[in-house]
Amino acid sequence: MPIFLWSGTTRKGESKKGEIDAVDEAAVKGMLRRQGYKAITVKKKPKDLEEYLPFLQKKVSEKDVVVFARIFSTMINAGLPLIQCLDLLASQEQNKTFAKIITAIKDDISGGATLTESLAKYPAIFDQLFVNLVAAGESGGILDVILGRLSSYMEKAMKLKSKVKGAMTYPLSVLVISVGVVSLLLLKVIPVFQTMFEGMGSKLPGPTQFLVDASQFMQSYYLYMGGALVAAIYALKRINRTDKGEIFIDSMILKSPVFGPLLKKVAVAKFTRTMSTMMSSGVPILEGLGIVSKTAGNRIIEAALIKVRQSISEGNTIAEPLAETNIFPSMVVQMIAVGEATGALDAMLSKIADFYDDEVDAAVDAMTALLEPFMMVFLGGVVGGMIIAMYLPIFQMAAAAG
Repeated sequence: MPIFLWSGTTRKGESKKGEIDAVDEAAVKGMLRRQGYKAITVKKKPKDLEEYLPFLQKKVSEKDVVVFARIFSTMINAGLPLIQCLDLLASQEQNKTFAKIITAIKDDISGGATLTESLAKYPAIFDQLFVNLVAAGESGGILDVILGRLSSYMEKAMKLKSKVKGAMTYPLSVLVISVGVVSLLLLKVIPVFQTMFEGMGSKLPGPTQFLVDASQFMQSYYLYMGGALVAAIYALKRINRTDKGEIFIDSMILKSPVFGPLLKKVAVAKFTRTMSTMMSSGVPILEGLGIVSKTAGNRIIEAALIKVRQSISEGNTIAEPLAETNIFPSMVVQMIAVGEATGALDAMLSKIADFYDDEVDAAVDAMTALLEPFMMVFLGGVVGGMIIAMYLPIFQMAAAAG
């Protein structure tokens, strides 16, 4: 719905101005008349530059959605009507993009749509898990409880994701620094030494000659090397967009010696936390597994969960097919079996998720402790080796003079 800027006067002659969402100018004047204002000017608000250039629009982050769900839950619990809650949330939202979306959701509900239907129009912001839990909350009359659970779940999921990103950041940053330092030495420093070595007139040691040759090669072909790197990254992205390529890459990631075990623990924590949240909110187990499989983030784990869902639909317990996936540890399978037998599967899944959150913490700390000295030795060895190779001819001359 378009936004109109208006200016006018009250019955006492005081000047007023503001903004109103309305269908057209006539509707704005009618609304102002009912509120006791006399309209002087009414014009449509011009669009921001962001609306013409989508890439300038601020993205809606997970944190924005978490805060939205948390405050929304509190407002509903306090007894505020749905429309009023959304109106207040839109007016308080700092992210303009998200504020417009909340306003559009409010307008949809005012037009007769349900909250679930309105949220489903924005899958990039409200995923299947969010929409399905809200649907369960609407049908069960416990929307405030569901939104509270959703915000708690998303906060824990964000914390888990940040731990994994933190674990990946350190080795990648050291690798980038290493490549940058080596490139700088080859392009700028080695040529200076090469000029000096040519004046000596003696044969260079093997390591020094290798560095000189590498420097000459890089100076001649650095543009081609950069192009090859960009082409390789592009090709990898294209391969990852195909089914076979994505499955192959995800399989290699899970089998990798350092990151594989960590990502399996993350997968267990995410699966158990999500299933616990959905089951405690009244979502059927088959529907929950279908949603969890699509949000797994790894094609191998997704395929395993789809097989689990199929097996359960045929009458098996959840523990039996989980044991056959070779992804979930036997302890997890046994605890789930106990939860099924006692009728407290959602509570058991929550306990497993808490345990594996701690396991991820411990794995990240252990991996960081292992990688930190290794990466430092690697960086020091590469740079130190290059420096020694550059000074070898000078050492040889000093030894010959002595």
